[in-house]
Amino acid sequence: MMEELTSTTQKLAKGYETLQQIESVEVAVTPKELVWQRDKVKMYHYKRETPAKCATPVLVSFAMLNRHDVLDLQPDRSLMKKLLEEGLDIYIMDWGYPTKQDRYLTMEDYIDGYMNDAVDFIRKSAKVDKIHKMGICQGGTYSMIYASLYPEKLKSLTTYVAPYDFSSAKCMLYTWTKYVDVDAMVDAMGIVPGEMLDQAFGMLKPSMNISKYLGVLDSLEDKEKTLNFLRMEKWKGDLPAIPGEMYRKYIKDLFRDNKLIKGEMELGGRPVNLKNMTVPFLNVYATEDNIIPNESTLPIMDAIGSKDKKNYPFPGGHIGVFVGGKSQKELAPSVAKWVIERC
Repeated sequence: MMEELTSTTQKLAKGYETLQQIESVEVAVTPKELVWQRDKVKMYHYKRETPAKCATPVLVSFAMLNRHDVLDLQPDRSLMKKLLEEGLDIYIMDWGYPTKQDRYLTMEDYIDGYMNDAVDFIRKSAKVDKIHKMGICQGGTYSMIYASLYPEKLKSLTTYVAPYDFSSAKCMLYTWTKYVDVDAMVDAMGIVPGEMLDQAFGMLKPSMNISKYLGVLDSLEDKEKTLNFLRMEKWKGDLPAIPGEMYRKYIKDLFRDNKLIKGEMELGGRPVNLKNMTVPFLNVYATEDNIIPNESTLPIMDAIGSKDKKNYPFPGGHIGVFVGGKSQKELAPSVAKWVIERC
């Protein structure tokens, strides 16, 4: 016991010395410029040093529950940087930080409004009729809804770890949402705090929040490894709130009633018919995903109208799709190649 206490004390002392050398923790450092904004929602265009291999731009939408910075966590762990290197011309949505004045924003506002306006801006700026669309997690689900309503504006759709069928009992999150009084929650708070949602995700695997701190003790003397840890923690702690009305429909129509995959969903009074999603589709899912079960992602393949469609099973977990070593070496080049072939 004394040896363990001595060893831990020495590690903490070395960690203190390492932390003193770190002045700031930066994420999302790949150069980009603001090109469009509506209210709190922004869109950035990543800068390229060479002409793109695909002249048709790509618009990426991340989940609203977290920030898109994880897609560009650091230079050697950046899905966005790698896709740029592989020849794509990329724009990314920034959903911003909703406040109580945004409590009445709906799913229609985000999909028919902000997302559609951003797509139209790119089409006009690039002088193209169609663009490529990418969506991650919740952003993938919203992109699928968008593609079902506006297939004429898209050349292809790629989604990563996105949920479509919410009937699975393999994820506690799907079970919890069946019993949450979302009306009382939204009526009382107006917006749903990001910290509250983060606690719910943390309960899916409670030991993770403890084990990560135990594990980092062995890396504290290594400045680069410590920076890697701090960048991820900075991203995880950056938690936007969710507009109440959008969250109400999100939980009721998708998680609770499973309307999208059943063909019963409506947006702005229009039916969301997945058979109208006829553009080429690449479905990336993580084989060990404990947040979005494979049973939630795979059923989309039979529900959509696309003839050109492909599953891409990625070994690992939900976040590993963006920051893992294989994401850089295998996934990004494969996705870029698939998109470029459909330029």
